[in-house]
Amino acid sequence: MAAERLLERGLFASRWLMAPMYVGLALALVVLLGSFVQEFWYLVRQLPDITQNEAILGILTLIDLSLAANLLTIVILSGYENFVSRLEITDHKDAPEWFGSVDFADLKLKLVASIVAISGIHLLKVFMDVKKTTPEEVKTMIIIHLVFVISGVLLAFMDWIAAKSKESKRKYDA
Repeated sequence: MAAERLLERGLFASRWLMAPMYVGLALALVVLLGSFVQEFWYLVRQLPDITQNEAILGILTLIDLSLAANLLTIVILSGYENFVSRLEITDHKDAPEWFGSVDFADLKLKLVASIVAISGIHLLKVFMDVKKTTPEEVKTMIIIHLVFVISGVLLAFMDWIAAKSKESKRKYDA
């Protein structure tokens, strides 16, 4: 019994091995910020000679980078809270509305939705400058995007089925 308790405490404590990974992901935000600043500065320098199409492509790149940063932030905060330790900042005035309420199922859906949005932006960038891409590459990108969309729908459907199953089990047990 004592060995079992020791093993269980050790396994539970192993969740802290994830903490450095979340710190690494937080540092990755700095990399995204650097890319954003670099792209923004490039766009500003090109302003006198830029075409409307190039401006839109540059702005789509900025949106893409900000969506990736949003996704990373959600993963860092909700992942840490779900798998390592509760963050004691829910009463902070700047805490996001979703903070403290994103469980693993919600996190999966947010991840897939973000991936679909990022994929959609990449696809839109290709459509905006379609002459630089071969038809085969466009076809491949559309297929990949559709796989992301279908995966997201199926994941949401599976979570819906699981929630209904839990709900009916609770009604049955009551």
